[in-house]
Amino acid sequence: MANTQAGLLLQKQLKDLNRHPVDGFSAGLVHDNNIFEWSVIISGPPDTLYDGGFFNAIMSFPSDYPNNPPSVRFTSDMWHPNVYPDGKVCISILHAPGDDPHGYELASERWNPIHTVESIVLSIISMLATPNDESPANVEAAKEWRDNRDGFKKRVSRCVRKSQEMF
Repeated sequence: MANTQAGLLLQKQLKDLNRHPVDGFSAGLVHDNNIFEWSVIISGPPDTLYDGGFFNAIMSFPSDYPNNPPSVRFTSDMWHPNVYPDGKVCISILHAPGDDPHGYELASERWNPIHTVESIVLSIISMLATPNDESPANVEAAKEWRDNRDGFKKRVSRCVRKSQEMF
């Protein structure tokens, strides 16, 4: 285990989550000897298209966490405007701190060291419930979300079914 400040903080957050589980997800290490790589299972939020699904993701933390955000990538099939085709999650709080070079986000919406694994995953759950198609990571999913809601629902329900089979 890394004895760095980041490693100690991550150990504390993991211990807190194990002691006080949070509704909607569970988390653990991918490999017991690497505190910087977490496996997260997110339950599809109730009353959303993702309801009933169990979506696996990998959360990879930088060595200077919490100064910089982790990256989060779904390993389960995911169809969502804010998830790249390779599974990488695109939400403001996972973007490096400071001003947005593209001018889409306020610095206050971006990464802040006060975020924890819990606040990150809760933000991802919220993203699943309310897609943002303004600046999509998956343009095809965003277009389908806007123009063909029935098609979008079918794709998502296939992802949900597949996630249940894998679970």
